[in-house]
Amino acid sequence: MRWDREGADWPHREASRFVRTPGHRWHVQRFGEGPGLLLLHGTGASTHSWRDLAPLLARDHAAMSLDLPGHGFTEVASPARCALPAMAEDIEALLAETGFEPAAIVGHSAGAAVALRMALDRPRPVIGLNAALRAFHGPLAGLAMTAARAVSLTPVVPFAFSRLAAAPGLARGLLSSTGSRIDAEGEALYRRLLSDAGHAAGALAMMARWDLDPLIARLPEIRAPVALLAGGRDGMVPPSVGREAAARLGAAFELLPDLGHLMHEEAPARLDAAIRNHLARFATTPEPCLTPPG
Repeated sequence: MRWDREGADWPHREASRFVRTPGHRWHVQRFGEGPGLLLLHGTGASTHSWRDLAPLLARDHAAMSLDLPGHGFTEVASPARCALPAMAEDIEALLAETGFEPAAIVGHSAGAAVALRMALDRPRPVIGLNAALRAFHGPLAGLAMTAARAVSLTPVVPFAFSRLAAAPGLARGLLSSTGSRIDAEGEALYRRLLSDAGHAAGALAMMARWDLDPLIARLPEIRAPVALLAGGRDGMVPPSVGREAAARLGAAFELLPDLGHLMHEEAPARLDAAIRNHLARFATTPEPCLTPPG
């Protein structure tokens, strides 16, 4: 996406900056002062997904969100860097370049998987929102995965996918499958993102290289405290995925029964309170959190 065009009215444009590391030109947004919180969005999203939650967290934290490689306004030199291990490694390089050291990482969906992969190499507390630790679900999952596998064969696929996504019907159907109810601004932003061929290529490249098996096998190795929050209405990542992963991690699990996959966008004040609750518990728990009874 072009910053001089799409970025002109992007949410929290005043908080944006661009940072270069080998192979990337990152778009990041910084808010507030205090202990650092790194915010990682999911596949197909961008910094916009934190537009309401980040300012709440920033009342007493330094919050930094970013566009993942190939997403939004972040440029990536090679689609190979959209794989999970490479993405975790490259975000660490970004943190080193900016001097930003997070006290915890909050990841949504695939962003939660990235956060957990980072925690394997450098233990930091992780809060995962509808953590995508299983293959994608939902009525459009088959279409998306077919396109993702084809993206490596021809550059026409992202262009065609973006043209389809430009239609309000497809974007609305995709958002409906999340089980979340988001406002008109959020829907319009997703439609803008998905109708951009460059963003579509980045999201499809990430999906095409998404191999969760090595991470899932190593979950018990994570020594940082973890909390996994799941929306009971999530149509893309069933709550059972978070519950099972929490059991493997010895992590806290919290079910928000009336929220969907985009919980942080539909109920930012509730997520602010939930995240703060888990951060406070992390601060008083020297060992990884245990799943509460029930």
